Amino acid sequence: MTHAMKKICIIYHTGGGRLGGHYTHLSFTGLPGVDIAALCDANDEGIDDRLRLTGAKRRYTNYREMIEVEKPDIVADCSRSPDEHYEQIKFALEHGCHVICEKPFVAELDEADELIALAAQRRLKIVVAHLGRYALVFRTMKQMIEAGEIGRVLTFYGRGKEDPRGGGEDMMVLGSHILDLGVYLFGAPEQVWADVRQLDGRPTTAQDRCKTEEPIGPCVGDEVLAFYRFPGGVNGIFESRRGLVGRGPCQRMGLVVIGTKGSLAVRYDGKRPLRINRSATLPFEDHAIFEDVPLTETRSIPGAVPLDYAAMGLAAGNYSHQYYADNNRLAAWDLLQSIDDDSEPISSAANVLTSLEMIVGVYAAHLAGRPVALPLEDRKHPLNRE
Repeated sequence: MTHAMKKICIIYHTGGGRLGGHYTHLSFTGLPGVDIAALCDANDEGIDDRLRLTGAKRRYTNYREMIEVEKPDIVADCSRSPDEHYEQIKFALEHGCHVICEKPFVAELDEADELIALAAQRRLKIVVAHLGRYALVFRTMKQMIEAGEIGRVLTFYGRGKEDPRGGGEDMMVLGSHILDLGVYLFGAPEQVWADVRQLDGRPTTAQDRCKTEEPIGPCVGDEVLAFYRFPGGVNGIFESRRGLVGRGPCQRMGLVVIGTKGSLAVRYDGKRPLRINRSATLPFEDHAIFEDVPLTETRSIPGAVPLDYAAMGLAAGNYSHQYYADNNRLAAWDLLQSIDDDSEPISSAANVLTSLEMIVGVYAAHLAGRPVALPLEDRKHPLNRE
């Protein structure tokens, strides 16, 4: 399918926040029917390389000026600081721009509600880069679940990275990927119960604010344990504890889906292989034989130039970064198609809002001391309530 030429502007470095190392700024690289017009980048160091890599023709240091002057069709927001996203995305929408942005989307439910409503009012699209929804490994997992390969699904279990950012920070920064995959696989959960604690074991209060590495909004807790009730009787569990591993590869982050006939698992290590255990026996130690599931990519983007990983600065064998580059481009292509078709993108803001509900719901349920229904009626963050 061909589409009308779309003008792209990229918000890369604004002088604040934190940049994602996930190649969102290269989402449109090599795609047909796009004109990458400008890059907003306040950092002089390495600017020539970034202009070359993105293919941007002009540079700005103020994103508002860039959007007002260039009048793009699409803005790519590459900050991974949700406290920046709200103002940047709102400004882009008010100026008639579709948006693709790094995750997390925003920090507050009321901010998300406002942006989603504004986009709908202006007939604009927002794609949030929850890349698992585009990744071959999770698409295959979903197909196998729906085909009954592991029988009736009983439990979805996920963990965060559990490095020095563990607990509440891990839940927002990395756990948001796992929680969104739960929604992608099983739909929006109906209920959450949670227990959030400090390192000394005492229950966390709203006053125990974490000093986070990234500005991610309200955050508490060194240990998080959350239970969700998904449609169809699927139980969901998410867990994260601070400091179980050091910084580095995702040694612990991943998910397992347990069914009546077996289990599927993905760990965020290296190539992120999909593994299956075809035994219905629990506990696992009796028949813990997991086999790799062959993955065959059948998707292609008509007219796209193949990605040159070396030119993008990706080391040979750096599969994690190739995962980001490949799936960000699929997300960008999904946005382009959804604009032409006036359809809902796979990872639209409205679709990924549920994972933010799940995170905020953890704090609401913990502070209430009881299960809480989702979606939340009170859109104000429970850590900010009087």
